Amino acid sequence: MCGIIGFVGNEPAAPILLDGLERMEYRGYDSAGVAVRSETAGLQVRKTKGRLQVLSDLIHGGADLEGNLGIGHTRWATHGEPNDINAHPHVSENGRIALVHNGIIENYLEIKEHLMRQGVHFTSDTDTEVVAQLLEFHYNECHNMLEAVGRCLRRIEGSYAFGIICADYPNALIAARKDSPLIIGCGENENFIASDVTAVISHTRDVIYMEDGEIAVLTAEGVNLFNDEMDPIDKPHSHIDWDVSAAEKGGYPHFMLKEIFEQPEAIRKTVSPRVREGRVVLDDLRLTKEYIQGVSRIFIVACGSSYHVGSTTGSACSAARWRCAWPRNSATATRWWTIILWSFSSVSPVRRWILWPPCGRPSGAAAGHWQW
Repeated sequence: MCGIIGFVGNEPAAPILLDGLERMEYRGYDSAGVAVRSETAGLQVRKTKGRLQVLSDLIHGGADLEGNLGIGHTRWATHGEPNDINAHPHVSENGRIALVHNGIIENYLEIKEHLMRQGVHFTSDTDTEVVAQLLEFHYNECHNMLEAVGRCLRRIEGSYAFGIICADYPNALIAARKDSPLIIGCGENENFIASDVTAVISHTRDVIYMEDGEIAVLTAEGVNLFNDEMDPIDKPHSHIDWDVSAAEKGGYPHFMLKEIFEQPEAIRKTVSPRVREGRVVLDDLRLTKEYIQGVSRIFIVACGSSYHVGSTTGSACSAARWRCAWPRNSATATRWWTIILWSFSSVSPVRRWILWPPCGRPSGAAAGHWQW
């Protein structure tokens, strides 16, 4: 699951962003990046594939980036391969808006196609860049960043936690949340956003838990919160009395228990954005009804915990009408029938789907192994 950190205050932002990202490394990631805004250097974005240490070395522990406002991100790839271009933060075409995102934008292809017809050029394969470009599109219309965020949120479908900065707003950090965790850390002449309390607990123990549909505007002096109708709201503050070690475990005595209790919420947050009006909608899987009706056999290839998920899914498919097999040996090279690969964990329940349509009968041992 991606990690988000944001900071606005009087201290250099980049070292604080790196420290926050380091405290969320346990969430897993494949790339990392930061964006920092300053009066003299403007919007500075640095991101790279690989470990956080690679990014830290690139910017010399944050010393290369001046500015007291910034956002940072560790990415676990969902749209587009792990590389420097697909890493967050993503920047709008004119370079004025930078954004980090945790979640999945379900209708990103529809929006991307619309923006491309308007002449917008894209550089990455991600759903997140679509949001950055959509923000610029609406900002050019209304010339007000908060209004542009509201228009953007009304347009997108899916789950999100956003951290947004704009070069035209030197002292403002904007956050929004729906179905992905995001907290606000309130300090003295400094404020934070983060995916997890662990990222800010060394700076403040005063936090606000954002709820679905809420938007926040943070400055060094304070925090303003709005509901999904853009009406100002007040929210209670919570005091974190755990130590750092306990905070990293979410208050649980150890990580295994934390992951066990997080599984229902993780599954709910993964599945709910893909259910619309009582129907499952997978925008990335453009399979026709005729194709699905023509599938006669399914392999679910998995091992470890994924095997148990695969066996349950296989039983459901078999009960429908498909012939299913879910072998433990995930090294098979068979490509005879449609294969669905699942990767399952408490952090990201459905990590990736790969479908290979029928493309020829296997021979030799492979064919014998898969006979019914």
